[in-house]
Amino acid sequence: MFFRNLYPDRMIRSAWELDWETLSGTYRGVLFDIDNTLVPHGASADERTRQLFARLHALGMGTMLVSNNDEERVRPFAEQVGSGYVYKAGKPKARGYLEAMRKMETTPGTTLFVGDQIFTDIWGAKRAGVSAVLVDPVDPSTDEPQIVVKRLLERPFRRVHSRHSEP
Repeated sequence: MFFRNLYPDRMIRSAWELDWETLSGTYRGVLFDIDNTLVPHGASADERTRQLFARLHALGMGTMLVSNNDEERVRPFAEQVGSGYVYKAGKPKARGYLEAMRKMETTPGTTLFVGDQIFTDIWGAKRAGVSAVLVDPVDPSTDEPQIVVKRLLERPFRRVHSRHSEP
């Protein structure tokens, strides 16, 4: 049971690979991690990311950023992409995911999560009952030292999981 929560429903290279038009028929909201999921660690939203969020909103999908960072990091990014947010989310606890869904007025069955780390992002999403997509980190060279260690521990889980499963 425990280990099952460490495996994503789908593993892909980036959030831009998802067929959002099809997913919008199943999911009403999308939760995203920020750093190394959407942009390199600490970076502002780029044009590609702003366009992704505009596309999701045009499809009628709600968006929320769920981050363990302080509000000083999360709020400006959320403003740049026009999204709601939960900061100091406490991932991998379910609390931040549940708060984000409450704000979006979605349920676990109508919400998708996208993140780059297994032991925080994916584990937390699964604990909250949310379908989870694991992406490759945008720029691992920007990882903080503790994240570098976690990525080493993630390797066996990434190797076992197929890149062909569906959320």
